[in-house]
Formats: sequence, C-alpha cells, structure tokens
Amino acid sequence: MASKRDYYEVLAVERNADADALKKAFRKQAMQYHPDRNPGDKDAEDKFKESSEAYEVLSDPDRRARYDRFGHQGVEGFGGSGGFNNVNINDIFGEIFGDIFGGRGGGRGRARNRGADLRYNLELTFEEAAFGSEVTVKIPRPKRCEACEGTGSKSKQQRQCPTCGGAGEVRFTQGFFAVARTCSQCSGSGQVVADPCKDCKGAGKTESVSELSVKIPPGVDTGTRVRLAGEGEPGEQGGPSGDLYVVVHVKEHALFHREEYEVFCEVPISFVQATLGAQLEVPTLDGMVKMKVPEGTQSGKIFRLKGKGIPHLQSTDRGDQHVRVVVETPQNLNSKQRELLEKFAEASGENVNPQSKSFFKKVADLLNK
Repeated sequence: MASKRDYYEVLAVERNADADALKKAFRKQAMQYHPDRNPGDKDAEDKFKESSEAYEVLSDPDRRARYDRFGHQGVEGFGGSGGFNNVNINDIFGEIFGDIFGGRGGGRGRARNRGADLRYNLELTFEEAAFGSEVTVKIPRPKRCEACEGTGSKSKQQRQCPTCGGAGEVRFTQGFFAVARTCSQCSGSGQVVADPCKDCKGAGKTESVSELSVKIPPGVDTGTRVRLAGEGEPGEQGGPSGDLYVVVHVKEHALFHREEYEVFCEVPISFVQATLGAQLEVPTLDGMVKMKVPEGTQSGKIFRLKGKGIPHLQSTDRGDQHVRVVVETPQNLNSKQRELLEKFAEASGENVNPQSKSFFKKVADLLNK
C-alpha cells in the first residue's frame, strides 16, 4: 500500500501556515480538482480527496498538534488518516464555498428568505447636497400581499415540500463526496403553497408604487448611498424585506465646483481693481459676502473664505471656499482711455514691472546657456 504524502506538502503550505493560509490553499485545490469540474476523472477525484483529508486534519488545532507530533498515525481513527469523515468535510466545504457547489448543511432550509435589496438613483442640486434636504420619491417595487400576509397561501398555511421533505435541500452522492443542493421546488424554504392566494397567485407579493420620504444629510456627494432599512422587496414566504439604497447624483453648478468638502469658484475683476485694490462682493453657498482684494493682485490669485465650503457628513465641521480672481483685459477702448493707458505705459518705462523684468531675465539666462 502506497504511503500517504505529508499533509503540508499536499496543500503546498509551510508548516507554520495559519488558518487563513490553509483555507486559501484548500480552496484553490478544491476548485481545481472538484468532481463536478472533472467528471469521470479518477485522478482528480483522488487529489480532491487527498487535499480534503489534509485540510480536515490541519484545520483542527487538536488533530493538527497530534499530526505534527506523531504524523499520520497520530490522527488515525480521529477523522483523518484511515478514518476520513465525509460529514465533517462537507461542513468544512460548505463553510468555505457556501452555495458554489451546493447548499449548506441541513437544518437551514426552513429559514425564511430575505427579500432583495433595491437601488434608487436620486438627482440633487448642488445646494441640496451641501445642506441636506428631505425629498419624496416614488419607488416601483413589489409589496407584501395583504390578503395572504405574504405567505402566498389563501389559508395562510403551507405544506411540507414533497421533493426535499421539508429539508430545503436535496442531497446526492458523487463518488466519495456527498453534495447538497438547494431544492428547486421550494427554493430552500422547505415549504410549498397548497392553495395559492388569488390576489398574488401564490407569489406572496403584488406590484405597486410606493411613496417614501427620504432625509438627505448635509454634505453628501455623487455616489453617496442612503440606506432605508426594510424598504426593499418583501421576502419569500413572509420573510423579512430587503433594504432600499438611495444613490445620490449631484447636478453641476453654474458657479461652483467641489473637491470633497472644498468649494471653488472664479470671480472676474477689472484691471483697475487688481491694480489699486478693492472690496468685492463674491457669491458663496450662503449668499454674497465681502472679500478684500489688495492692490497689485495678479490674475489667478486664490483667496480663501474659511468655513464657506461644504458641511462634513455627520460632523459640525465645514470646508472652505477658494476664490480665484481673473483680471479682465479692457477691450474696445475709446481714444481718451487709450491715451491715458499710453501715458501710464510711458510713465512705467514701457510697462515693464518687476515681475516681468524677472521673467525676461530668466528667458535671457536660458537663451545664453
């Protein structure tokens, strides 16, 4: 009789591998060698059995300790070498894979199925997203049938599913491995409707349009989700309802744009205002506010208005507003204006100010290199 391979070698893990590493290694091999994926392949079935046996032992701290100390002989008769336990490995396999290859262990088939979650896309103005709002939305969604209280049955009673015998799953054996699948007739509930309700035709729910009031907190942005618990689809056979997720989409604003909780805008100023300085009125989310522009302000200068940005979600903090001033060049000058500007240029030495002198010096230095 051929000797068994080392369990750590089988799973291709180090001897100090933790539980997560063991589970990951077993999952990889199980996906590769599972009989459902290799029908009629005896070699794949043997490898799957070998990796399952190795994982069953190494995933149990007590059996792993005995194996580390005594080898295969230390776990014989304990569900490992020489005593592989189909039931235990089914539970392990179900824990790792859920319903990939079949339903989970018995006893859960009778659980009521929770309803599906729903999504609703809600468009808000820039201001509504910034300061919050309360809106009414109309949601087309199934509604729990009132006549049968969601059971689907006219008598509000159900009978045991004849296919699975109330277990909610159907088991069959493939090679050495017992596989359990969710019962297709009762969808895992273990119960079927004997006398369908005439209002919902046994479905337990009817189509409807619901009006809901949704409170939007201040500071939301595009992509923010607001959860309304229990406002999704009703569950099967009277099970709990799912949730409704309202997903926010914020319209663009004519003046402002935001980056997280900061607001940005551009404000035009005249050549004279930039040169001599001015007191401006600039728009904010709270209305017009005064902002001082010092003399000699250059185009593109950014000023900060503290606390005039977007309120933080679930906080009393608030972002800032950043105002970028853009100096407008005069156009369509009359003769008097042109004459005055020419005199200004002449008095300024052909309008070469310190900044432009510095710029042209840098250009000259570059060209002379």
